Amino acid sequence: MINELVRVGVLRSEKVIKAMYKVPRELFIPPSLRDYAYVDTPLPIGYGQTISAPHMVALMTEVLDPREGDKVLEVGTGSGYQAAILAEIVGDSGHVYTIEIIKELVEFARENLRKAGYSSRVTVIHGDGTLGYEAEAPYDRIIVTAAAPEIPKPLIDQLKPGGRLVIPVGDLYIQYLTIVTKDLNNNIKIERDTPCIFVPLVGRHGWRGGRDII
Repeated sequence: MINELVRVGVLRSEKVIKAMYKVPRELFIPPSLRDYAYVDTPLPIGYGQTISAPHMVALMTEVLDPREGDKVLEVGTGSGYQAAILAEIVGDSGHVYTIEIIKELVEFARENLRKAGYSSRVTVIHGDGTLGYEAEAPYDRIIVTAAAPEIPKPLIDQLKPGGRLVIPVGDLYIQYLTIVTKDLNNNIKIERDTPCIFVPLVGRHGWRGGRDII
């Protein structure tokens, strides 16, 4: 599967390719679906949520361009797979903070990350990710793995000068990966990239009803 993603040009950089090889995706999906771990498709993880298809994880990670030593914020932990990929890239000198609004998935992700050996590099937080995580701001990179109606302002505010934010933005049927960059003078540039489909981002700055889930 990874070789095919390289062949078609989705996987391009050595660091992301190595991370995709290293992280065992089967540890981040329900046991009944592990035969499909390396099929390039999203899979259900319960509570109306999915683990993204490998090609989308690869694409978002390439666009995000995390670096060794980066402090990364992820919004939408899910099962923890994307956080593990990021943790593999940022290494022991970096850290990933990941926020999940569904309590049961917080525990699922923590256990998955422990089994995969990434607990020391990833902190899983239960909360409204549309508010970011002010306690550890600012961040070199921010990634959102659910679809937002607009870019949450707290995430832009918590992005470090020189940083990058990647988020799917659109309606509930189709979105576009949107890349937000902040230059060293705090000027913001927004670019629309690949079309995609994600589960809705819920919370104060997401779709209505999200605050009732916590």
